Amino acid sequence: MAWTWRFETAEGTETQPAVEPEEFTTQGDAESWLGEVWKDLLEGGASQVTLSEDGKKIYGPMSLNAEG
Repeated sequence: MAWTWRFETAEGTETQPAVEPEEFTTQGDAESWLGEVWKDLLEGGASQVTLSEDGKKIYGPMSLNAEG
């Protein structure tokens, strides 16, 4: 199983992340990574993320804005 993030602008357009993600083997690993780098991603232009497992959307879009 592969857990991946999709990075989007506030309008929902896919964007390249400021921090290159790895391919995660568990949901917990993917979420822990996001918890460590979300500020860098936000500063780099990503406003929201969506988590998928093997191409199937699990949840999102989820705002990276602490106030959102």
